[in-house]
Amino acid sequence: MNKLYVITGGPGVGKTTLLNALAADGLTTIPEVARAIIKQQLAIGGDALPWKNKERYTDLMLAASISDYKHVMSTRPTGICYFDRGVIDAVCYAGMIGYSIAPSVMKEALACRYHSTIFILPPWWEIYETDTERKQTWDEALYTYQQLQSVYKHYGYEPLTIPIGSVEERKRHLFNFPK
Repeated sequence: MNKLYVITGGPGVGKTTLLNALAADGLTTIPEVARAIIKQQLAIGGDALPWKNKERYTDLMLAASISDYKHVMSTRPTGICYFDRGVIDAVCYAGMIGYSIAPSVMKEALACRYHSTIFILPPWWEIYETDTERKQTWDEALYTYQQLQSVYKHYGYEPLTIPIGSVEERKRHLFNFPK
């Protein structure tokens, strides 16, 4: 059985905090590519940013997400692996900005299959904040959450909501899911 799990949701919902807690517990986690791309682009003065060249940013997200998936598939230890967002997140973003992904890239993206249940974190106003890499408004965060649910379902995944709560409570929800 596929034990590659995606933890997703809109911006600022606690995904990375949850993934960091899982990693601290010794579990295998794969960090989000979007923030890494933004940091790298800011450092080099690049324009592949969601507020500049969204299409180039999407291409980099897709390439990095596919690369991470393939790397895990070729080297991962036995057991469970949690991804901070999956390839479908980049596909969803492309749809949100009206960007058509090249057919060959889309075929490669859809070949990256995770466990059929993905974990989605809902919007959480109390912890939401913007920063130098996260500039989406609250309304954009809500819309992203809704789109992610829809797009993951469209591609054959079943989103399971991890409710708002402490990191420990959220970890319990993950661990109570039958593996």
